[in-house]
Amino acid sequence: MKTLLITRDIPASIVENARARFDVTLRTATQGLTPDEAASALANYDAILPTLGDQFTAQAFAGDVRCGVLANFGVGYNHIDVAAAHAAGVAVTNTPDVVTDATADIAMTLILMACRRAGEGERLVRAGKWQGWQPTHMLGTHVTGKRVGIIGMGRIGQAVARRCHYGFDMPVIYFNRSHKEVDVPARQVDDLGALMSQADIVVVTVPGGTGTHQLIDADALAQMDPKAVFINVARGDVVDEAALVAALSDGRIAAAGLDVYAQEPVVSQSLRDMENVVLLPHLGTAALEIREAMGQMALENIIAWAADMPLPQHVG
Repeated sequence: MKTLLITRDIPASIVENARARFDVTLRTATQGLTPDEAASALANYDAILPTLGDQFTAQAFAGDVRCGVLANFGVGYNHIDVAAAHAAGVAVTNTPDVVTDATADIAMTLILMACRRAGEGERLVRAGKWQGWQPTHMLGTHVTGKRVGIIGMGRIGQAVARRCHYGFDMPVIYFNRSHKEVDVPARQVDDLGALMSQADIVVVTVPGGTGTHQLIDADALAQMDPKAVFINVARGDVVDEAALVAALSDGRIAAAGLDVYAQEPVVSQSLRDMENVVLLPHLGTAALEIREAMGQMALENIIAWAADMPLPQHVG
């Protein structure tokens, strides 16, 4: 029986399914594997089911490699050096599609919370400081009809666009690195600056990786209107976090809603101190049925690998 390492606690039904086919080791630590721990895992297991935070860097693949497949639990795999994995004979898969709607829902949650000051309002009530309804108290941004700008028009970007257009009557513009035809009324703009300057609400949905590292920098943020709202459900390192803090602190943008951070799980004190920032603990796919679907998809890739069959979600 082939050995399988699951690097983080995942839904019990998936662990049970895995144990029916493999000799499973379930790692219960909450922190991801370090490069040294990843190297040890590659040397000691036939297959690995890793996730965000497990550092499968080039260094991790430098030694002996027994593992034949990394079936990533998640659509993003920028924590895996795919080129180094392939050079070492290790296949890499991910879990697209099943995360699309859940992540788009979180984007809408952040849009509504940031625009309508919901986090700030909830803290006020919990602190016992609310003094009752007043005509001008806690006025926020009306969402319906505002122009949304989506950066990255893949599956998640298009799901956000559909929600914004059909649910909130929002004109949609988008920036994508290549020409992209979509099935929702939307207008593609030629460059990032054009999107940042024209949107009332900016939503980032690009994949992580070297090509998008700090794509949203100080120059990009400077193009936004002072009344605009910034939302990130992509990867934390897509944004220059210090530049975002500065833009919010100086009032150059109105508010932000974040589900991801540059140094997860560390969130800067500056962000935590701001009332005009909504902070969620990476909840994009945090629904049981979604996490079960992700786990089953990852497991099916491992089963296919063990049977020497094509991997359904092979990447790279």
